Amino acid sequence: MFHLSNKTELDNILKKVLSGGRLDDGGLLFLLEEKDGKAVKEIYSAADTLNFRINSGNVSYVVNRNINFTNICGLNCKFCGYKRTKNSKDAFLLGYDKILEKISEGRKLIGIDEICVTGGINPELKSNPDYYFGLIKAVRNNFPELHIHAFSPQEIYELAETTGKSYAAVIEKLVGCGLNSMPGTAAEILAKETRRKICPEKINTAAWVEIIKTAHMLGVKTSATVLFGHIESNEDLVYHLSLIRQIQDETGGFTEFIALPFISAKTSLGKLVPREAVADDNGVLKFYAALRLYLDNFKNIQTSWPKIGVTAALKSLECGVNDFGGTLMEENITKSAGGKFGEYLSEGEITNLIKRAGKIPVRRDTLYNYININA
Repeated sequence: MFHLSNKTELDNILKKVLSGGRLDDGGLLFLLEEKDGKAVKEIYSAADTLNFRINSGNVSYVVNRNINFTNICGLNCKFCGYKRTKNSKDAFLLGYDKILEKISEGRKLIGIDEICVTGGINPELKSNPDYYFGLIKAVRNNFPELHIHAFSPQEIYELAETTGKSYAAVIEKLVGCGLNSMPGTAAEILAKETRRKICPEKINTAAWVEIIKTAHMLGVKTSATVLFGHIESNEDLVYHLSLIRQIQDETGGFTEFIALPFISAKTSLGKLVPREAVADDNGVLKFYAALRLYLDNFKNIQTSWPKIGVTAALKSLECGVNDFGGTLMEENITKSAGGKFGEYLSEGEITNLIKRAGKIPVRRDTLYNYININA
């Protein structure tokens, strides 16, 4: 039942945000903990209203290809089903020729504007850090117009450790080779205690923040992410989002926020979380709406169709989301964890889906410059 006191507080929160006020951490926690169905619909509606003010009816997407360059990883993150050891039958590390072949295929088949390069933290590359720099250089030399979105703060940390260079020096060298922007992954959950439980071997929160701020200060834009729907508390989510919003206040370097629901099926962490976050009133959609209401310094909130499916992704467009993500072509990390919603949507499929939701599809580049409006 929706208690009167809760109703009054919710009304005050939504009124404040819709009148241009900033939602505080206590207000965000209230939204995350609200379970009444009627109240949650009001949260959706407020987020939708706010999003329309910011983005009109536009929903953007990017024509891109993911390149997962290795699945060999020396880390042992409990939420991951993608990692392999070098002795695994299906272990791989792609050579430059294969990566260039994948990019060429993406250019010819669907006219990609971007590649997103991600992979495991391969121990073999500790003795060959030039692999990373050479990869970027090879792509840039062969595809001068392509936007290269590559390497998370975890890779930057590893390269700094291996080469003895500062984070800034590593990023500057990658930019010199042709890097354009970085994914803000490896964030997972930035609340320190929970982070230690799910990815104890990954960079700590302070290092992640320092690397992201360094990238921004050097003019390298990044995305921002969170992994949710596992063992984290609502307080953990508030801490994470508060930190992200603070960084954005300082640097303005995040292009978008991407909320990644935990896919549990083939992970060790899944044994502790038998049910994934569900796209219902108390799950993903409410979280998306809360993001729109809280992250007032983010223009772009991205849905994750490979993780939640097309049906839920379309619903999210009524809950404050304005970006549909990319065509992808391959998305092995979600698939390896038990994702079941595929890894490719054509541009035509994406635009038709967005229109079906009553929105205007807009093709964009990685930095959210509009390329083509398909009204």
